[in-house]
Amino acid sequence: MTLAPIRFNDVSIAYDRHLAVRHLSGSFAPGSLTAIAGPNGAGKSTLLKALMGELRVAAGSIDRGGLRVRDVGYLPQAVDIDRRFPLTVADTVMLGAWRETGAFGSIAAAAALRARKALTAVGLEGFERRHIGSLSAGQFQRVLFARLLLQDAKVIVLDEPFTAIDARTTRDLLEIVRRWHGDGRTVIAVLHDFEQVRTHFPQTLLLARGAVDWGPTETALSPANLLRARAMAESWEEETPVKARRAGERS
Repeated sequence: MTLAPIRFNDVSIAYDRHLAVRHLSGSFAPGSLTAIAGPNGAGKSTLLKALMGELRVAAGSIDRGGLRVRDVGYLPQAVDIDRRFPLTVADTVMLGAWRETGAFGSIAAAAALRARKALTAVGLEGFERRHIGSLSAGQFQRVLFARLLLQDAKVIVLDEPFTAIDARTTRDLLEIVRRWHGDGRTVIAVLHDFEQVRTHFPQTLLLARGAVDWGPTETALSPANLLRARAMAESWEEETPVKARRAGERS
């Protein structure tokens, strides 16, 4: 599949009965490595949910360039994942191959081999039979990255992938992100650590319910832009509630 830009055309998105993103226009270029940064409540995760089809836009449109949602590798925030479900590490990683497995045992066997290689790539060789509820936060995040490796998607979407994990795990997973970028995949990640963004992400969308800046990280995270984003966050007031629409609901 030849990648095309992912375009936001004057997009507004409602979440929790308020407009969380307003009049956003811009695009993620094919093969780009982009951070979405901004103050708390800026609409960063809401934007990803709309991109993944979990929320409908209240206005405007998202052009995914022919991508289907299932063609995108998506890692939600850790708090959105229930680890009480009795899955092993191997079971969880194999979910990345759901489009391949099922009817043909040979394909399933090949996927299982790739799953073991993915676990080795994230430093969890030998963890296949461990239950996910027994893992540390860093180990579980490695499992989820292994699942993304198995999925082999051309577009990777990560929501706060390095929150509450140790420095070594962060370093190892950032290396995988760099590898994806080197392979020509489009990678989009919500991040809070500005220094991490400056060091590893060449493009940034600085969001404060609307785009403060969208372009090269050095420019997007300039002192003037950060000051503007902070001022916008401090000026937010209670607005007239707007009902959020889940994908598939009638407007």
